[in-house]
Amino acid sequence: MARMEGTHRLARIVLRAPDFVRRAAASQATTPEEQWILRQPRSVRDSYVREVIDRGGDDRLAEIWMLRQPAHVRESYVKEILEPRLPDNLRRVV
Repeated sequence: MARMEGTHRLARIVLRAPDFVRRAAASQATTPEEQWILRQPRSVRDSYVREVIDRGGDDRLAEIWMLRQPAHVRESYVKEILEPRLPDNLRRVV
């Protein structure tokens, strides 16, 4: 097995850490994506570690992983990460 890069190793540890560690990490995360994944249930985080981080962390792996997630996980990402980044004229009116 190839040696895991330091940032991937740390991400793996934090994503699988006990809730109190994960919550503390989420409060210090620097990107909305990091905060989002740290707030997900353990099964989602474990899946991300297994399918993305353990396989090298490539952005394409992350995209494949997201597309294979259940609808509620994908919708959460859309609502919390993608939609807030849209210009006002492109946001849905609810």
